[in-house]
Amino acid sequence: MRSFSLFVFLAVLTACLGYAQKSSVNIKVDQTRADNGKQMFANYCAPCHGVDGRGQGPVASALQTKPTDLTLMSRNHNGQFPENHLVSVLRFGVETPAHGSKQMPVWGPVLRQLDHSSGSQKTDTLRIFNLVAYLKTLQQ
Repeated sequence: MRSFSLFVFLAVLTACLGYAQKSSVNIKVDQTRADNGKQMFANYCAPCHGVDGRGQGPVASALQTKPTDLTLMSRNHNGQFPENHLVSVLRFGVETPAHGSKQMPVWGPVLRQLDHSSGSQKTDTLRIFNLVAYLKTLQQ
């Protein structure tokens, strides 16, 4: 099951990076704990957004659109952390270029697949909320 989950993630990432200016990039991603937002960020987000969330991860230079500086989310939303917006982006993806690049993977299905064997349909929601909670700690 773990191999299948990794395959699904890499397929989504490869499809998204298919629009990249440079050759495609493969990132090895291990399954993370659903209750550890920091670990999920390091595995799933840092390749593009960087470990500090500023948009300068090792994959960022291969993308047509620079990844969002996640440390400025509150500042860019009039001092309010946009929790609902981030949950929506993670779950459903990005619809308009003004809110990010279409190159960003839709994480909802990927996160759901990671915990498919657990039988819990709520684990993907737990993952998303814990990831968003970690993003809140990165705000300037």
